[in-house]
Amino acid sequence: METNWEKLRPTLFEAIGTTIYLVGVTFVVAGLVGLVLGTALYTTRKGGLLANGPVYFVLNVIVNVVRPIPFIILLAALGPVTLEVVGTTIGSEAALFVMIVAASFGIARIVEQNLVTVDPGVIESARAVGAGPLRIILTLLIPEALGPLILGYTFVVISIVDISAMAGTVGGGGLGDFAIVYGYQQFQWQVTLVAVLIIVAGVQGVQFFGNWLARKVLRR
Repeated sequence: METNWEKLRPTLFEAIGTTIYLVGVTFVVAGLVGLVLGTALYTTRKGGLLANGPVYFVLNVIVNVVRPIPFIILLAALGPVTLEVVGTTIGSEAALFVMIVAASFGIARIVEQNLVTVDPGVIESARAVGAGPLRIILTLLIPEALGPLILGYTFVVISIVDISAMAGTVGGGGLGDFAIVYGYQQFQWQVTLVAVLIIVAGVQGVQFFGNWLARKVLRR
């Protein structure tokens, strides 16, 4: 069957816009939440700037429990919470809420793992001259780990694009939903191919920019 691109083009553009919206908002919100959570994990661990065993234990357990849950299952599991927060369990906003939850905990672990690579001697030197925890975190810890953090966040963007493809299961739209509904289910493989090529091109662009930005930061 020949694909009617004249009819599909507006839907395709809408799907691209929905994917950009879902990925962009998730990246910004989950990026900030994950940065705070990851920094809290790093600083409250044993020997950390704000060492606190119970707080670290609780945070660590929550991240370990939520992070491995497949996104499609998390969508269903968080249904009651999504309904309470967003007011609905279907549509882009419902999908966006669950995407933010899923990405936040994934980013938290990536942030923690990158902060661990910072030389402890540098932090001890700052503490020795009287710098407080907040100052060390903002002016030393995060800047020292910035290059690896950028690479980690680049990886996260690609993962968010991946989970955005499942937003269609709750009526969230996007390129994944477009590929399934107008490509796979209607046996129009050209439509699926176009959606895949757009996603691959977008991911390559993000990866290139992330690598370039990380190299610039690491060469400072």
